[in-house]
Amino acid sequence: MEFYPEALEVTVKWVAEATGRPIIVTENGVATNNDDRRIAYIDRALAGLGRAMDAGTDVRGYIHWSLLDNFEWNRAYTAQFGLVAVDRKTFARTIKPSGPYLGRYARTNKI
Repeated sequence: MEFYPEALEVTVKWVAEATGRPIIVTENGVATNNDDRRIAYIDRALAGLGRAMDAGTDVRGYIHWSLLDNFEWNRAYTAQFGLVAVDRKTFARTIKPSGPYLGRYARTNKI
């Protein structure tokens, strides 16, 4: 899947301008097996979101996609979006490094 975190900034600005409404980002993330790449995506996407907000875009919330590695209709279980890995045999869940990393943004409320 494409790695283009800067799309978030462009999209929220465009939607806010087109609708004149506040924005809540409900799904944003990247499918990757490499959690370092997910962390880089989070940094760049949230930096862009911060720039959009600094430019006056009314952003009310951000939700990362997804908490768990889940089933995606076009990729089954191979598209790993989650901050938490799921073992498909035991259903054990393991928090990836990107989970606490994103949590630091949430705790400080700064992007």
